Amino acid sequence: MYSALISLAVQIGVPLIEKVLARKIGAGSAELATDVIGALAERAGVAPAELNALAEANPPRVIDAMREVEKMTPELIALYAAGVEAQFALARAETSSEHFLSWAWRPAAMWGFGFLWFWNIVILHVANAYWKIALPQTDLGTLFQLNAVYMGLYMGGHTVKDFVATRWGAKE
Repeated sequence: MYSALISLAVQIGVPLIEKVLARKIGAGSAELATDVIGALAERAGVAPAELNALAEANPPRVIDAMREVEKMTPELIALYAAGVEAQFALARAETSSEHFLSWAWRPAAMWGFGFLWFWNIVILHVANAYWKIALPQTDLGTLFQLNAVYMGLYMGGHTVKDFVATRWGAKE
């Protein structure tokens, strides 16, 4: 996807950027690559989607940006590695707890919501049609709201906190 950037990085000798863009650092380093692309685009003064075209049209501008970003790339890699290590440490801590309920409530809730959606959208209608009965359906708006609260808190508590801070001016 960023072949022009990768070849330009090889030509000018910025090995860290080349390895990040070619995804040679970590199998799932998409977040790191996105951060590096964002930093390059910011310093080149274009949107990230336009960066590859700029590398072909105006290489000196991209070269300057690459040299600036190469200096800060070790810090980005260290932050990325620390984040990955923290995720693994959390996973280890959750699964090694004494009681399974300390970690099992989250996947149980995910499976529960998945079942409730499947029940309301598929199973309930099939059962009503097959037995010619009228079992009531859960209000999908209520189910969506419950699901949204769960996802907002479990999967993005900081997103909810940031939304409240910008919407209502809450202080951290």
